[in-house]
Amino acid sequence: MSRLHSSLARTAVVTGFAGAAVLVGSGGASAETEVAEPATFTSAFTAMATPDAVINSDGVPTPGTPGASGTFTYRINSDLEIICYDITLSGVTPPFQSPAKTATHVHQAAAGQAGPPRLAFPNPEDDGSGRLVSSGCLQGPFTTGVVTDGADTGAGFSLAQLEADPSSFSTDTHTAASPAGAVRGQLTPVPAGGVETGAGGTAEDTADGAALLPAAGLAALVAAGAVALRRRTTTGA
Repeated sequence: MSRLHSSLARTAVVTGFAGAAVLVGSGGASAETEVAEPATFTSAFTAMATPDAVINSDGVPTPGTPGASGTFTYRINSDLEIICYDITLSGVTPPFQSPAKTATHVHQAAAGQAGPPRLAFPNPEDDGSGRLVSSGCLQGPFTTGVVTDGADTGAGFSLAQLEADPSSFSTDTHTAASPAGAVRGQLTPVPAGGVETGAGGTAEDTADGAALLPAAGLAALVAAGAVALRRRTTTGA
């Protein structure tokens, strides 16, 4: 059984996203496919997630797990609809719990606001050091297992939407002890103009104005403290 499907089977369903019907348990929708890492990425994002940033489904601040933290790194190739994820949680204690098919998400939600999940990732697992980790790559179309207005909240979602307005997206994970979220963080872009990739150069514009980040350069990017890298426009904005 794959890590994605084993995580789906373990996810408990207890409460629903406001206004949403829920696909219950391990029988929820599962459209995305686990794939190999692509050679290039059109964008990359990280978020430092903390318990004080958690918002419940009514938009009310609801602090998560005291002392917990999370680092979420996402690399995107929006041309192929592939997102690669590297997630590390500290101080977060399972079991995970969510109305979605897993408890680890990207939500379309600006800072201080609630919003529906658009992407669901395998829940992190103990790596033997006490940290919880999860990594891999998924290719759309995407589903979350949460249904509102008759449609899954991931249906029709494109990774280009995240690239176009990353500050409108948050990432989090939910547990039985902190069902509103153990930790949450916002995706935030670095200044336009490109960054060192760590692979012998910088992310360079292609003919359509997109910066393609070599996979080998991401580790240096994150180590340098960048919180996001995304497409540069031809105007540099």
